[in-house]
Amino acid sequence: MLGRRWLEMTWRDGLFAHWPVDPEVVAAALPDGLSVATHGGDAYLGVVPFVMDDIRPRGVPMGLSFPELNLRTYVEGPNGPGVYFHSLDADDRLGVAVARGLFRLPYYRAETDVRRGDAGDPGGWAPDDAGDGDAVDPDRTVRFASRRVHRGVPHARFDATYAPVGEAFTPEAGSLPAFLLENYRFYTAGSGGRLYVGEIEHEPWTLRPAEAEIRSNTLFAANGFDRPDGDPILHYSEPIAVTADRIRRV
Repeated sequence: MLGRRWLEMTWRDGLFAHWPVDPEVVAAALPDGLSVATHGGDAYLGVVPFVMDDIRPRGVPMGLSFPELNLRTYVEGPNGPGVYFHSLDADDRLGVAVARGLFRLPYYRAETDVRRGDAGDPGGWAPDDAGDGDAVDPDRTVRFASRRVHRGVPHARFDATYAPVGEAFTPEAGSLPAFLLENYRFYTAGSGGRLYVGEIEHEPWTLRPAEAEIRSNTLFAANGFDRPDGDPILHYSEPIAVTADRIRRV
């Protein structure tokens, strides 16, 4: 449980695209105090585009909304398992400044275009093109295109169209989807290598299998990783209300 629900927000239009990688690949990029979390012997790198909606301090009637794109992995830390973010791109100058200052997270300014429904299909792609027979609501197609414009850091691009397919489910304890998504803690390193931890809280995820066409993704290269082999594991998340506490030093 959170000591204090400081921020409230809703996350929507989320795609979780995960690639299994050798744990040593992840370990080399972690700060001191964190170790690699694995499932079935694999570490994972995840690319997650979504929209952060109505972000506000608790009790404030109106908040910020902006799209975000992050590259993340999963770790064991002094306070338990959690998420470690290699980068977070957001299309909001104020939101980036606040997140970098208050949460010490590696947020970068980006220009992002999010379109839903028919407007999300820029070139004839449809999720049932995969031929797997899963039904899909075309109105739930999302096109997410992001271009990092933050000065002094490597450029990064991401352009994908995705949609939910199949039946909704809640991850079972111990399953791979639970390992990848049921995380309520994140770690970040500040100046001098100091380690900080933040906590979030929400109901269990409601997920659907997803189909996606990823036309561009340079997040791995921008963060010093080789692009993982193979196709990603894809999940679409239903909208979820989230509360977050302030970070604190580990």
